[in-house]
Amino acid sequence: MRGEDLENRGRGDGEGEGEGEGGGGGTGEVKSRSNYRTYPVYSDFYTRDDSETQWTPWLIPMFVVANVAMFLAVMHVNNCPKHNLGLQGKCVARFLGRFSFEPIKGNPLFGPSSATLEKLGALEWSKVVQKHQGWRLVTCVWLHAGVIHLVANMLSLVFIGIRLEQQFGFVRFGIIYLLSGFGGSILSTFFIRNISVGASGGLFGLLGAMLSELFTNWTIYTNKVAALITLLVIIVINLGIGILPHVDNYAHIGGFLVGFFLGFVVLPRPQYGWSEHQNLPAGVRVKSKYKSYQYAFWLISLAMLIVGFTVALVMLFRGENGNDHCHWCHYVTCVPTSRWNCGEN
Repeated sequence: MRGEDLENRGRGDGEGEGEGEGGGGGTGEVKSRSNYRTYPVYSDFYTRDDSETQWTPWLIPMFVVANVAMFLAVMHVNNCPKHNLGLQGKCVARFLGRFSFEPIKGNPLFGPSSATLEKLGALEWSKVVQKHQGWRLVTCVWLHAGVIHLVANMLSLVFIGIRLEQQFGFVRFGIIYLLSGFGGSILSTFFIRNISVGASGGLFGLLGAMLSELFTNWTIYTNKVAALITLLVIIVINLGIGILPHVDNYAHIGGFLVGFFLGFVVLPRPQYGWSEHQNLPAGVRVKSKYKSYQYAFWLISLAMLIVGFTVALVMLFRGENGNDHCHWCHYVTCVPTSRWNCGEN
């Protein structure tokens, strides 16, 4: 299937093959950002203050609708019956008309061609750096390589995000999801020269935020160890999936790191009972709204985010290749085995 399918197909521009030992030459391969696990809700692990506001999640349904609508728009533009030359086989589900899928050899995920994804905003190093199309760092998050990719990510978004939006509201949830997706795109472009699409940077950002929220609000959790172990197992499993071929683990890691630091900044909870301080008798000393360690986490994380984004963007638009500074980092996104060769991605 090398040189034929969506995951492996080169554009014929002579830029090399996959990430390989040098971290990825420019090909038409689409690195999908997929999350194939579901996530439990952790509301039973912490003590809830009766005064807490329980938000009604509405941003998550909007994000799901937006991603589905974008996928339909991509398929409308793709128009397989018109543009498929038959070299890789017939379009799949031809009864769908112009919404039918590319041949299985071209895209086993039941979706559009890599050329269509690239045309409509997929992440690709040369377009971002050499042609100054920085908007692709954002648009790629709303594109998916196929129905399987889309469904997996949207189910993950619902399972991961419901609890966060319920507990912290749409503003803080939206900040974490969008900035994490952006951060994942930056790290992906810094290391990978192939096409990349998917929402998993934002999804891993939500996982990272859940982990830092556990740390910064440690005192309100009733089953601390159980919550921590459960979350760490989920994170390790999903990052482990990223070492398989055709999965953009750099986007996962970049999104996770941004979400982790953002969690310390936007998700700290006031000390238990803080909201009742106005009912205390006059002269009674009121404790600080947040604990000292929460303030420390907040300052350190904010500094890390500012420095991290600044340095990463400067290096990216200077045309730096992350693999030149880290010669083993290509193993982060693909570990070669007897069943596949990462150099042939």
